[in-house]
Amino acid sequence: MRCPFCNHDNTTVIDSRVSEAGDAVRRRRRCEACDRRFTTYERSELALPAVVKKNGSREDYDSSKVRDSMRLALRKRPVPAEAVEEAIARIEEKLIASPEREIGSDRVGELVMRELKRLDKIAYIRFASVYKSFEDVSEFTDMLQELAPRNRRGK
Repeated sequence: MRCPFCNHDNTTVIDSRVSEAGDAVRRRRRCEACDRRFTTYERSELALPAVVKKNGSREDYDSSKVRDSMRLALRKRPVPAEAVEEAIARIEEKLIASPEREIGSDRVGELVMRELKRLDKIAYIRFASVYKSFEDVSEFTDMLQELAPRNRRGK
């Protein structure tokens, strides 16, 4: 590890411990040349596939885009932030487990819709109405009927 102060190549690890969150190793280091100390963090790198957009362009998967779109759909809905983060984690687990190095944006959208359907039906409808670009009301009502309870006795 190179010293951030003097750029010397030799540093010594003084102390190592797991971070409080448990997702990284924190290392205290000392430069052998200038004797200054600094901290480094070691984290595992997860390989998420690149996202292929509808126009054919490719970009790195960005969890903030998924989070923002889910928050927009869930706006003013009684869903805890932790549930949203768990849903995003499930989406990312599926993406990491995929053998594909590239995935279509439509597949990411389908994963988001599946998670929103589990979290909140209204948010699911909000997201789907934009994502699926309904052309007329009949497509929208078909989706609503899909969500309606099958047995409506007593109502």
